Amino acid sequence: MQLLSVNLARPRTADYTDSPTHVTGIDKRPADGLVSVTAPGAKGVGGSGLTGDTIGDLRHHGGDHQAVYAYAREDLDVWARELGRELTGGVFGENLTTSGVDVNGARIGERWRIGADLLLEVSSARIPCRTFAGWLGEKGWVKTFTQRATPGAYLRVIEPGEIRAGDPIDLVHRPGHDVTVSLLFRAVTTEPDLLPKLLDAGEALHPEARNKALRRTASS
Repeated sequence: MQLLSVNLARPRTADYTDSPTHVTGIDKRPADGLVSVTAPGAKGVGGSGLTGDTIGDLRHHGGDHQAVYAYAREDLDVWARELGRELTGGVFGENLTTSGVDVNGARIGERWRIGADLLLEVSSARIPCRTFAGWLGEKGWVKTFTQRATPGAYLRVIEPGEIRAGDPIDLVHRPGHDVTVSLLFRAVTTEPDLLPKLLDAGEALHPEARNKALRRTASS
């Protein structure tokens, strides 16, 4: 398993983003050299975990539980064939483009060691938004992306470190439950009956997903 690229934003102003400033960081490009990764702080205050990256709308993105976004090159290749266009690393707004990692099959609470020092923990799934759809320019993209249920993973920073393209990715902890990134995504989007199942992930579950699951459990 390997890190193919570390992607940082090229901030741009766009009318398809809901950001109050109309600035988005979804246009991410591979970086040269080492990139420092640390826990950014609480959502709404902290942005990206990667030094040099930009989060345009802190209301919905960034913070400790969404510090890093990873997407698999293998899944990008599937989309590229379906859409009939080249999809370079970072084009989905991901910070990490991986190879050989089952990102959507990763379990919530799973931990990845990247390079010598960085330790990340899988926390949640990416939910498509207006900015993502506007950036790609594909008609009906939010619905199409949602139906596929290959959203990529958000990760929190457990131990900070520096990473670069080519670093190995080692799976160092895999929880015993079966709550995967894909299952979480389906639960919070198209299959709400799955919400109570998310609680099996315990403390590693993203607080927003936990609250949804608890509300569903209380009402059933």
